[in-house]
Amino acid sequence: MSLPIPPSPSRPAPSRPATIRPPVGIPACARTLGQHPFHVVGDKYVRAVSEGAGALPLVLPALGDWYDVDALLDRLDGLFFTGSPSNVHPAAYGRAPGTEAPPHDEARDATTLPLIRRALERGVPLLAVCRGFQELNVALGGTLHARVQEVPGMMDHREDKDAPVEVQYGPAHTVALAPEGRLAAITGRRELRVNSVHSQGIDRLAPGLVVEGTAPDGLIEAVRVEGAPFALAVQWHPEWRFRDDPASTALLAAFGAAVRDHAAARGR
Repeated sequence: MSLPIPPSPSRPAPSRPATIRPPVGIPACARTLGQHPFHVVGDKYVRAVSEGAGALPLVLPALGDWYDVDALLDRLDGLFFTGSPSNVHPAAYGRAPGTEAPPHDEARDATTLPLIRRALERGVPLLAVCRGFQELNVALGGTLHARVQEVPGMMDHREDKDAPVEVQYGPAHTVALAPEGRLAAITGRRELRVNSVHSQGIDRLAPGLVVEGTAPDGLIEAVRVEGAPFALAVQWHPEWRFRDDPASTALLAAFGAAVRDHAAARGR
């Protein structure tokens, strides 16, 4: 008589997570590290999506027009456009040669700008920070200052690159929020104190964008897409140590809620 074989304690049955987390695409930067090309996304952005928004982060290589954008969006319930050491190339917003502010990443530009436009047409939730904030403005027809610090009347919004990273990403200036805006409602605040790690900034605001916040020098620091279910962008870095900042925590949680609502509406 054969006896049943007990399960091996070293090989437990696989378990599924209690909930299936909706996927959020994070477009990568094209970078050369050493002598080899890579597609990279900073850990802080991955953690902001996975832990801050409670979603599944999926890195999207910077492959430009290789993508079938609609097929890609069929598989995503949100998009997070990150910051980067690179700047949007001025050719993307109609500026003449000589206005460059390197480094650039034209492979990322070719990936993110069409993706933003189509995602908005389809109502996919979108959160964008720093370079992503600038990409949103360019994708919808706006322009940028290549070097905000050279514009008369503007502050120097760059970080001190010789300072420790905790200082570079420390609070730098206030942002006054639109009293009836989406960001004010999410954070419960009229004013935020934010970090400032950029040289590009919005010059001409794109059609369809609504100002959600401004710096003391008048530079636009936060926008939303009018009529979109959830499409917010900020010039600063809320993903940096977001657990220590209630406003950043609230923003990422609101994005996560919008992503889950989008997934539920699609029956996922």
